Amino acid sequence: MNKRMKTLALSSAMLMSLAACSQAAGGNVEDVKKAFLNHFPGKQVKSVSATPVKGIYELVVDGRQVVYVNSDASYLFVGDLIDAKNKESLTEKKMAELSKVDFNALPFQYAFKDVRGKGERKMAVFTDPDCPFCKKLERESLKDIDNVTIYTFLYPLTQLHPDAMRKSKQIWCSADKAAAWTAFMRDGKPLTGPDNCDTPLDKIQALGEKMGITGTPALVFANGRMVPGAIDGGDIEQLLNAK
Repeated sequence: MNKRMKTLALSSAMLMSLAACSQAAGGNVEDVKKAFLNHFPGKQVKSVSATPVKGIYELVVDGRQVVYVNSDASYLFVGDLIDAKNKESLTEKKMAELSKVDFNALPFQYAFKDVRGKGERKMAVFTDPDCPFCKKLERESLKDIDNVTIYTFLYPLTQLHPDAMRKSKQIWCSADKAAAWTAFMRDGKPLTGPDNCDTPLDKIQALGEKMGITGTPALVFANGRMVPGAIDGGDIEQLLNAK
C-alpha cells in the first residue's frame, strides 16, 4: 500500500471512530464551538459547520487552519476529509476558499512586471532569490508561458536563506528590475548592483504574512486562487485560463 493510500485509510478509520464517539443527539454549531473552546480556550474560532459525515463538524481556527471534531469536541482530527464518490478533498476545497485573494487589490507598485505577448492573462508570484523551487519555477514552469503579465513580489525567507534579503535589495535597486531578476534566476548571472536604495520589502513581508504565505514560491492568479509551490507549466496554463 503506498503512502497516500495509507494516509487515506488512516483518515477514514479516524473519521469513523470520531463519528461513533459522537453524542447520539448530535449538536448545533454554537454548542460545538463552545465545547471546542472549553477544550482549547486559547484558540480563535472563525467558523463552524456540519460536514457530510454525520456527527462530524468542520472548524476553521486561528485564521486558516481546518480541523474536525465530534459534537462535544472530545475528539479532534486534523487531515483531509475525502469525498470518496467524487474523488475530492473537501479540506483542500475549504483551504482554497480561505486563501482566496482579491487580485486587483494587490499593491502592484511593490512588484515589478514581466509582460509577455499581449499580457492579457495575469498572475503574481511571491518569490525568494535563493529559493531553489523559485528558480525551478522560473527556469521550467514559466519559461514557455505566453500572453501573460507576471507581477513579481520579492519575498525573501531570511530564516532559511540569510543572504536573500541583500539579493532582493540588489534586484529592486537595479535600473531594470525584471531584467536583473531574469538574468540571476534563469541564467545564473551574479548580482552586482547596489543594495542601499529604498525598497518596499518590509511592506511585502507584512502583506505576505497577512495572506498566510509561509513558503515560496506562492502563485496568485487573477481569479483569486493562491497556489503554493513550483507547479508545472500545464497547471499554470489551466489556472491562468480559469474563471
